[in-house]
This record gives sequence, structure tokens and C-alpha cells, in this order.
Amino acid sequence: MTVENRAALGRSAAHALALDCVEVGIDAARPGRVVRDAVSLEGDTLRVEDATYDLGAYDEVRVLGGGKAAGHVAAALEALLGDRLDGGVVVTDDPVETDRVDALPGNHPVPDEHSVASTRTLLDAADAADEGTLVLAAITGGGSALLAAPAPGVSLPDLRATTDALLDSGASIHEVNAVRKHLSAVKGGRLARRAAPATVVSLVLSDVVGDDLDVIASGPTVPDDSTYDDALRVLERYDVAVPDAVRENLARGAAGDEPETPGSGGALSTDHVHVLANGYTALAAARAVASGRGFAPLVLTSRLRGEAREAGLTTLAVAEEARATGDPVEPPAVVLSGGETTVTVRGDGTGGPNQECALRFAAECEGLEAVFAAVDTDGRDGGTDAAGALVDDGTVADRDAALAALDDNDATPFLADRDALVTTGRTGTNVNDLHVLVLA
Repeated sequence: MTVENRAALGRSAAHALALDCVEVGIDAARPGRVVRDAVSLEGDTLRVEDATYDLGAYDEVRVLGGGKAAGHVAAALEALLGDRLDGGVVVTDDPVETDRVDALPGNHPVPDEHSVASTRTLLDAADAADEGTLVLAAITGGGSALLAAPAPGVSLPDLRATTDALLDSGASIHEVNAVRKHLSAVKGGRLARRAAPATVVSLVLSDVVGDDLDVIASGPTVPDDSTYDDALRVLERYDVAVPDAVRENLARGAAGDEPETPGSGGALSTDHVHVLANGYTALAAARAVASGRGFAPLVLTSRLRGEAREAGLTTLAVAEEARATGDPVEPPAVVLSGGETTVTVRGDGTGGPNQECALRFAAECEGLEAVFAAVDTDGRDGGTDAAGALVDDGTVADRDAALAALDDNDATPFLADRDALVTTGRTGTNVNDLHVLVLA
């Protein structure tokens, strides 16, 4: 994977190092690589990490699932299994050429008609599975929007309006997905329930802080302990305006008139769930790059969350402390972090969490020798065509103008005018955000 505008961004050795960390970190989490590392086939024995599955015990092997990287996972499994793979269906917004698995279109971050039609085909394929089927479930970030099968009484426009409102509310991904799972026929363990009694082995690329399995793609193959009551509380906590049909559906569920998602202690388990890559995968690879260049590497956290612009200030504080005292690391150093920050949308501009994080850092770092890259590993930050931004103490000449852009959630044009946006195109993976602070 190459940063498309690397020539314009690599202004110094420190900028080039930041870009190297970004590129290598993203490459380490690409599905082709992680599937090759974690999955193997010897005769009839399929090995996934430390677990083994006897293909001779099954009549067929199929791939089902969804997410931004699901097509790439399916392609990697095709390459590994060849004619041992009997077909399947995945829903993705990043289609790749596949021979045996149907990679069907969906939309992200807000579901569309393609998402619904493709997910219905996926559910039909799950219904056709039986006790002789081994399902390899390709579950990756982005599946919450891409796997869209509205609950009875809820329309696609209802679902779109609710998704838009939740994403603008500042609610965490856990809270957003608690609502989405209870408006869906596929999320919250319902895909696995539809595939029963098949054996379902989930191959997961996590874009969720802490790898909470019921949150990644809204957990279509694992137990869900959130409830209709939880979903209603999220709407109340953030004062989210939703269509009447949505609120009525959730109220019916809270009253016991709609079936709950399958919870812990039931037929579903996490015994066959394998997280093949996550945010730490990218951080570890970036750390190796920094160390190899003679910089002291520090992985600050893989669990960064909260308001994006505040994360920018926190990163600035770490840079200032390192320069002033040598803590928590003595320069020359590379400080790495990852996670999933959020943006509470109050303006009418264009941007994304990583761009807001980087812009806040740049607005406040006058006189501090530092380079900071903040990117979304899927290549699209907040739905924009930029992965994020690369900034330094010369990016912002007018602090007030930068803060005004943040107030209007309009980081993209501000950073574009200063040649600070990072563009990668679709990367084929999705393991949260990656932040690289270089202190040369």
C-alpha cells in the first residue's frame, strides 16, 4: 500500500518516517497477509490459529459475512481452499474479483438499497446451511452499515435517518450498535441463528477498541447482551431524533413483543471466533519501522477514544512533555496510538475524526518540532476521500482560522488548502485509526 500523494507530503526525513509507519502499519493488517498467517490447510485439516476443523466431516464449506474488508477475506480464502470451497456470499463496499464467493455491493456509512438487497441474499444463503455445512464467517469493520436487513415495521429510510442521527450524536460505537442491532434481522447474533445448525467459524478483522466481539460489525455471529431497553436509553442519553417507526419497534421489543437478540448462555458461543487482526496489528508493525530507523518507539495505547479534537490535544501534550522532560520517551522517538475517536457534528462542513484530531494538534503546536499523522486504516476518514492528515508546526499560520474550521466541522478543505491531507484510496482493510507522532 502506498500513500498516493507521498511525494507532496514527504517534506523531510521525519515526514517520510511518519508515512513509512502508516504504510507498513496498514499493510500488516491487510486480509491477504493475516489470512495467510493465521489459516492453513493440510489435507482435510483446516487450521485457524490454534483450532482445527476436519473438512471431511462436512458436506460443504461456504463463506458468509460482510464488512469493508470482507471481499478481500473471501478472496484470500479462495486462494487457500481452492475447490474445497463451495461458494458463499459477502456484502462489501470494496468489491474484489472472486471466483466462488459472491461479493455483493452495500453502502457505508449509511445503508442503501444495495445493502438491503445484498443482505437478504446473504440471509437466504444462511437459511440454506445445515448441519453438514461449515460456514467461514468473514466479519470486518463496516459491517454494521453494510449488513442492512431492517426489522419488521422499519423501512430503509427509517434506518438511514436513524444511522445518520446516531453518527452525528457523539455516541460511542458500542452505543450506536446497541441501537442498530435491535433494528436488524442480521446483527446481534441473528446471522448465526439463521445459519444454525451449521458450524460457524468467524474470521474477524476488528475495528473496535478492545475487540468487543458483539460490537464488531454489530456482532452478527456472536451472542449479544445488549437489549431493547439499552437501545432506548442511547436515544434518550443523546437526545437522538428518530422516526416514529423506529421508536415504536424498540418500545415493542422492550415490552417483550419482539424477540430479543440471542444472548450469552444460549445456543450461540464465541468458541469458534478468531480475531485475525486489530488495531494493535498495525501499531506493532509501525513500531518495528521506528525501531529499525533508530528511533525510540512507544506504543502509547491501542484504545484511544473520545472526541477527536481532544485526542489531538492529548497527543500535543505528550509531544510537549517528551521535548521538555524526556518522558514518557526521550527523542528521537516515535509515539504510536490507535483506537476510534468520535466527532460530535455541530457544523455543516466536511471532515473526519482523524482530520479533526490532526488539525487541533496543528492549531496548537506553534514552535514545537514535531510531525503528526492521523489516518483511518480503511483509507476513508469520516466518509471523505482522504485517509486523514499529516501535519507539523508549520501547517497552521492562523490559529483562529483553524479553530473556526473545527467549529464548523470543516477540516477537509482547510487541510487540503495546506497540502496536509493523506490519500491512500481503499486499503482493503479496516482496523481502526493509526496515529504516528515523530519527534526527530
